[in-house]
Amino acid sequence: MVHDLGRCGVTAFPLNPVDSIWWRTDRPENLMVIECLVRLEGHLDRARLALVLQERVVDRFPVFRRRPARSRVPGGLPRWTAIDDFRLDDHLVEVRLPPGAGDEEVQEHVGRHLGQPLDPGRSPWEVQVLEGHPDGTILYARLHHVLADGIALTRVLLSLTDAGPDAPVDAGPAATSVAAAPRPSRPTSGRSVRARAAAAATVRTPAVLAKLLLSRTPPTRLTGQVTPGKAVVWCEPVPLDRVKALARRTGATVNDVLAAALAGALHRYQTHHHAVPRDMTTMIPVNLRPLDKPLPRRLGNRFALVLLRLPSGTPEAGARLQEVQRRMGAIKRSPEPVLTFALLHVIGLLGESVGRGLVRFFAAKAVGVTTNVPGPPEHRYLAGTRIGGLLGWVPGSGEQAVGTCIFTYAGSVHVGFKTDAAVVPDPRRLLACFEDELAAMLDPAPSTATSGASAAALV
Repeated sequence: MVHDLGRCGVTAFPLNPVDSIWWRTDRPENLMVIECLVRLEGHLDRARLALVLQERVVDRFPVFRRRPARSRVPGGLPRWTAIDDFRLDDHLVEVRLPPGAGDEEVQEHVGRHLGQPLDPGRSPWEVQVLEGHPDGTILYARLHHVLADGIALTRVLLSLTDAGPDAPVDAGPAATSVAAAPRPSRPTSGRSVRARAAAAATVRTPAVLAKLLLSRTPPTRLTGQVTPGKAVVWCEPVPLDRVKALARRTGATVNDVLAAALAGALHRYQTHHHAVPRDMTTMIPVNLRPLDKPLPRRLGNRFALVLLRLPSGTPEAGARLQEVQRRMGAIKRSPEPVLTFALLHVIGLLGESVGRGLVRFFAAKAVGVTTNVPGPPEHRYLAGTRIGGLLGWVPGSGEQAVGTCIFTYAGSVHVGFKTDAAVVPDPRRLLACFEDELAAMLDPAPSTATSGASAAALV
């Protein structure tokens, strides 16, 4: 067992500057809470879950038994302070769904909580065990962004899982196969190669800075003043092999295909509402932490955000995919992730009021955040019960209204949207647009070609 730092004489330690941003920018319209769903194929043993959670998370990572508090020094960074009366039962709650509940009732339950802040007197996380769904137990985890970034917290959640149903509670860290896209390219070897890469990054830096400082999201059907009201929806899992087959045929990556499907969905949604389709920008988190090394005990946020302008104004599906490839490739070759991480660090040092203003300034450059997480390729087990699927949404900032989760797991792609109730009053329409777009891309028959797409464009 890993002992808590408080037992070693460490009762408080400061948040790092990036962590402090997410703690200070909480507001009712967009809480800085990461929302996760784990769907299980059967009933979960709650007592066994509590033992696993205590052993592999609470005892291993001290922030899960601490809460942030303001610095005693004016203008200083907030501190993680110990909670003397910490009880796991305060954070592990069982909820009974209404009789006959299905996915729609789960979505409504989650939606009711998306605007509710976590208890400031406790460590900022909660796990709800939802019982009563016909397929099995559903875990609904709410984790404040101050704890860690989404990739790190995904690794923490996956550390609760095992390769089989009979693993001991005190098993070592589970395989946490996750990555974040896009990854900035790195030279493989050789001084001259590194020098050329550094020179290219230097050349691109002014253009990236102009993009970060001067760009702004224009008014569209998916922009507006957000409210505390939110909703989540998700589609049926899509076989990953079908997406990979399309990627091979077109010389694209799986990420390219799914981003192009999102662009097509936004094109369809705008057309449905009789709006002139326009390109929309989404923020994409980029992991900056080595995935082959254990997570630090204090966790924290170590990620960057890049801006991907989705070609949702382009009417033809093949052209959208090609443009996504080009734009994603440009981001991978650019210093944008390094620059945005540096900006986040500086913002965290500037104090609460200035930091809030800068966060809103940069948030205004996108309609929301899109995460694309490759999870374990094989089925995992949680407290002895097999996991059927996973979804997770990171928070938006400012007036961002659309969060997109793409999570591949055990041979399937799981996609869901988190939307603002005022800006997007019909989230199921947006979901249907995505389902129709991806289906048309994967099976581009002439009669079902996407939004003006030719069938040949994707063959």
